[in-house]
Amino acid sequence: MYIDNILFAIILVAGIGFFAKNVKKLKRNINLGHDVNRTDNPSARWKNMAMIALGQSKMVKRPIAGLLHIIVYAGFIIINIEVLEIIIDGLFGTHRVFSFLGGFYGFLIGSFEILAVLVLVAVIIFWIRRNIIRLKRFASSDLKGAPKRDADTILYFEMVLMSLFLVMNAFDLHFQDMNSGNIISRYLTPSPDTFSLEAVIIIERVAWWLHITGILVFLNYLYYSKHLHILLAFPNTYFADLNPKGQFDNLESVTKEVKLMMDPNADLFAAQPVDENAVPSKFGASDVQDLNWVQLLNAYTCTECGRCTSSCPANQTGKKLSPRKIMMDTRDRMEEVGRNIDANKGVFVPDNKSLLNDYITAEELWACTSCNACVEECPVNISPLSIIMDMRRYLVMEQSAAPQSLNAMMTNIENNGAPWQYNQQDRLNWKNE
Repeated sequence: MYIDNILFAIILVAGIGFFAKNVKKLKRNINLGHDVNRTDNPSARWKNMAMIALGQSKMVKRPIAGLLHIIVYAGFIIINIEVLEIIIDGLFGTHRVFSFLGGFYGFLIGSFEILAVLVLVAVIIFWIRRNIIRLKRFASSDLKGAPKRDADTILYFEMVLMSLFLVMNAFDLHFQDMNSGNIISRYLTPSPDTFSLEAVIIIERVAWWLHITGILVFLNYLYYSKHLHILLAFPNTYFADLNPKGQFDNLESVTKEVKLMMDPNADLFAAQPVDENAVPSKFGASDVQDLNWVQLLNAYTCTECGRCTSSCPANQTGKKLSPRKIMMDTRDRMEEVGRNIDANKGVFVPDNKSLLNDYITAEELWACTSCNACVEECPVNISPLSIIMDMRRYLVMEQSAAPQSLNAMMTNIENNGAPWQYNQQDRLNWKNE
């Protein structure tokens, strides 16, 4: 018995330790972005988190997927409450330590068993939608290869864990003798003619060990999976932009320049000492370090559900833009930068690569109509548009690489005070036509 407890403790510490290490790396990567203040209006932020992350309010806009997701979400989280009992039993050699709760314990386990079956059904439907029906938003090119394998792996994980939970209960003769809470597992309990007592005990123990080990493996797989949103949806919705959709931020450096042009005597820098050795800030973003930390949090939170891309008018008309790919590319580049830092003892060594061009092309960026459909559709308040606009700023303000039509418009505004190529004296002629 003591050997089992020691082995369990080793597995538990290793699993939690590896998870903590990955959380530290995750935090480091998100902090690659520059700072942005998202502490205003805490009441609205808490409401956002409660309604969207916890309440799944945006998921149910698509009723079938929304209902199935709520079942999986609620079932998986609630069922894993019994992990606390497994940990106590594993560490101290007890068996179903919470059974002293009597009828309430039976109610809990019975609810867990019903939820386990519902989760199994929902996950199987999800698998059918992805692999047999092949819904369009799950069959696009940006989900081929590793992303598709990841999505299927998560579904298999959930199927196996829910099945192990039911098998563990069904083969636990002590639990079955209680005849309380075995709402589903009673129908799975083997007859004495099918399995010997020794076989039943072995199967129960194997299912118990595989169940808790599988949960720890799943926990550590999250870092490498799109299912990080299980954890990050809560901070992501809390720190989401509360400004009205379509309202863009002004660059402080540009604002100061405009004010100086309007009033050359203005002392805009008196309150802030200027560091002559400081590197001038970049206009816009060409790599992940130029984005802010909330945008990088967005990238890690992306569920790859494709609601953004399926609602994108540019994508619907055959343009190359996929808002989902924007988020996936940002996350992939962030991971690449993180590996670079790990390989060089905590320092990033320039690798002659960047998010712009190596991952996201100018063609994708300029295909965006800035309509905010992707932001509106995202079930966890991710904003692909904010990344797109920052990268377009870089193209325009750092590289003067805007499309010809846009350059012509900006030239006309500069020379004529209007987007059209009219002489300033003729600007009001339209009213006479």
